[in-house]
Amino acid sequence: MKKLFVSFFAITLLFSCNKSTKSNEDKALDGKFDKYKDGFVTALWKISPDWAAGVGYHKLDSVLVVPNEAQQKIELDFINAQLDSLKQFDVENLSDNNKTDFRMIKNQLESSVFSIKELKSYEWNPSEYNVCGSFAEILNGKYDSLEVRLRAFNAKMNNVPAYYEAAKANIKNPTIEHTELAIAQNLGGSSVFDADLNAALKQSKLSETEKKEMLEKAKVAKKAISDYAEWLKTTPNKTPRSFRLGAALYAKKFDFNIQSSYTADEIFKIAVDHKKDLHDKMFVLADKLWTKYKGTEPKPTNKLDLIKQVIDKISLQHTTPEKFQSEIEKQIPELTAYVKAKDLLYIDPSKPLVVRKEPAYMAGVAGASISAPGPYDKNANTYYNVGSMTGWTAENSESYLREYNDYILQILNIHEAIPGHYTQLVYSNQSPSIIKSILGNGAMVEGWAVYAEKMMLESGYKNSDEMWLMYYKWNLRTTCNTILDISVHTKNMSKEAAIDLLTKEAFQQQAEADGKWKRVTLSQVQLCSYFTGYTEIYNLREELKKKEGDKFNLKKFHEKFLSFGSAPVKYIKELMLSKE
Repeated sequence: MKKLFVSFFAITLLFSCNKSTKSNEDKALDGKFDKYKDGFVTALWKISPDWAAGVGYHKLDSVLVVPNEAQQKIELDFINAQLDSLKQFDVENLSDNNKTDFRMIKNQLESSVFSIKELKSYEWNPSEYNVCGSFAEILNGKYDSLEVRLRAFNAKMNNVPAYYEAAKANIKNPTIEHTELAIAQNLGGSSVFDADLNAALKQSKLSETEKKEMLEKAKVAKKAISDYAEWLKTTPNKTPRSFRLGAALYAKKFDFNIQSSYTADEIFKIAVDHKKDLHDKMFVLADKLWTKYKGTEPKPTNKLDLIKQVIDKISLQHTTPEKFQSEIEKQIPELTAYVKAKDLLYIDPSKPLVVRKEPAYMAGVAGASISAPGPYDKNANTYYNVGSMTGWTAENSESYLREYNDYILQILNIHEAIPGHYTQLVYSNQSPSIIKSILGNGAMVEGWAVYAEKMMLESGYKNSDEMWLMYYKWNLRTTCNTILDISVHTKNMSKEAAIDLLTKEAFQQQAEADGKWKRVTLSQVQLCSYFTGYTEIYNLREELKKKEGDKFNLKKFHEKFLSFGSAPVKYIKELMLSKE
């Protein structure tokens, strides 16, 4: 018995030693991978200085990369070298956090190869070429003195003419839709080189010589932009590419961009089923509200007609074009107070959120958006960009405001601000892994904002039949975004069928439906990110609730989920279920 015990002890000791050695090896591998990540990020910023500036790394603000063949070779050489470097790491022996970083880096690199060699949007999408945004961000920034930023602006202007010449050389058979967008956004944004720059120079302490030099360069830069727009208007384009991506390219882009556990075909089927479920729930509420809003009018026999008539009546409750932005500003502190009172998650009061009119260089795609600072610039302003109705007809403004009525405007603010995008991106910047912040997954980011909408209503926010009916209408938008995007780009859906889907089945106003059609012709896959991410996040929460039972804590779930930066939901799920 004693001999057996000794043998067992020796085996246990031997196993423990091996385990310890393996653990030390793994720690060494993780240390090596952490060093690799630092080198990867530094090298990435050198070839992508505008991306670097976008996440708050401003050491390369003076550099404007010219998108010519030589630059493309530099990018491909970088990608191939990085993919080769990844081969030295056995992903299964990395820590769970590093496994995710490894996969995110690999996906980013392989996605870039796909973009350059197969997608080739640099040939057919002229709106990819626009310097106005990066120059505007230098002027708007608070990260350094105005003089330092203006000198970076000055140096960056040197390459503007070469940038647009390279753009012209790259473009072949562009789509009509992206050509029109490129003209509008470049001409709209070019004010950064006159009015915006003049205002900044007046406030600066630069010498008169420096100011004069900058103003002369700015004239050259603005001329390069207007020449590009004119070139796009006048260059013959007898065989423009279709804006439709096609099934093969779409499936690949979906996998790279969404990084979901679902394929495009799978999420399409889930969205179609979800649309039917929402219609059923909406009918119950609309039927209940009929008398309140329609009195003794006879109810239509068609369920969708009944829902639409009640929604149309409720949608008349809305603000004015003049008060649209101020109404948004007023609601932000109310949402913050509610989240705090319900103890749904911690919101850092030190991170500023500024509501502003949408800048001209961003106009034409989305009516509301968030511009968040990156992990290098964590304390900078987050901007809530609000589209303006200036110059709109009274009819278009009324249609837009009915879409963003008093109920839906609140849901929009939950989505864009609190506890949606603004809150999630503040958490993302605190993530200990910079990879999970800079390579943020759009489906996780958008999915969280959509999840936040339902979570807030589930917690009791402004609880009423009207609020739930309007929430379901809003959620239909998310659902139909997916159906629309996949149908248009892979199933040849016509504009008429798309508008029917949006107005008759998603109950959208005509202005909103027209805007969404424009958006689906200008983007691909991104519209799927909302529903896909939301579905995965909600399912994960329900799985954990079932698993943990009475021990499940909603605030703890939210804060843990958000602690992993903007990683794809399928990887966050692995991390949350991991015992590590």
